Amino acid sequence: MTQISRRSFLGRSLAGLALAAPAVLATSHAAMAAEPEIYAEGGIAIDGSDAVAYFDGNGPVTGSADFTVDWKGSTWQFASAENAAKFKADPEAYAPQFGGYCAYAASLGYVAPTLPEAWTIYEGKLYLNANLRARELWLKDVPGNIAKGEANWPGILG
Repeated sequence: MTQISRRSFLGRSLAGLALAAPAVLATSHAAMAAEPEIYAEGGIAIDGSDAVAYFDGNGPVTGSADFTVDWKGSTWQFASAENAAKFKADPEAYAPQFGGYCAYAASLGYVAPTLPEAWTIYEGKLYLNANLRARELWLKDVPGNIAKGEANWPGILG
């Protein structure tokens, strides 16, 4: 059974609201504290998913506290020592774009938490989304959404 924290639930709820009404979330974002560079709950990046496993064609794989790498102020977990070593050798090659926040939200000018199952690898880079609906919208114009997200990033962190 998947457990979800109150913060994660609230964040994902807000992400869903944001997809429906970006102006509402953008207005509320101004009142919130600055977001960290990496999406990490409890200090664990990208919900504890193994970032390297996405590139191995395995999709989201839960990492382990036994195999970790500290990078950019967050702890990244991996399913194996080999994956941890790959990440440690070149974290920029494996870390998701936009700090692991929702790539579609970044294209719209705000941050939202992500769901490990809502992912895309495009031109050798990993992109995560808040939910499967956000991923669907993201996929309608990946190059355009990347350009918009890059124009907004990192200013949207607050």
